[in-house]
Amino acid sequence: MEALGRHLLLELYDCNPEALDDVDEITNTMTQAALASGATILKIEFHKFAPIGVSGMIIIAESHLSIHTWPEYKYAACDVFTCGDKIDPYLAVDYLVSRLDAKSSSIIEMKRGILRDQKYQPLKHKQDIEQEGTTGV
Repeated sequence: MEALGRHLLLELYDCNPEALDDVDEITNTMTQAALASGATILKIEFHKFAPIGVSGMIIIAESHLSIHTWPEYKYAACDVFTCGDKIDPYLAVDYLVSRLDAKSSSIIEMKRGILRDQKYQPLKHKQDIEQEGTTGV
């Protein structure tokens, strides 16, 4: 079976801290990123934290985009989750990196769905790995 969705986990470093703390800027940036990917926007919701930071989500017909910002660290964590093949989530990623002026970034792509034809193991937590090392399991 093919993947039902693509989930991009995007880490943005050394971003413009003023942009990361501006709820209107983040709302506009995320909205434009969704549109750049070709997504159909259904709902937009963002929140400005006191004293600093913004979190929000764009619900799209194809799934969602989300962001959590830490302006004091010049850092943002973003998710771009899409279903189907009609939109390109990497266009949203490119827009976010550029618009938030990230000096560096990293991305992980996860295939989501019931992937019966492939063998997957659950991800282990750091504590589980450390315990395996001490017990010889």
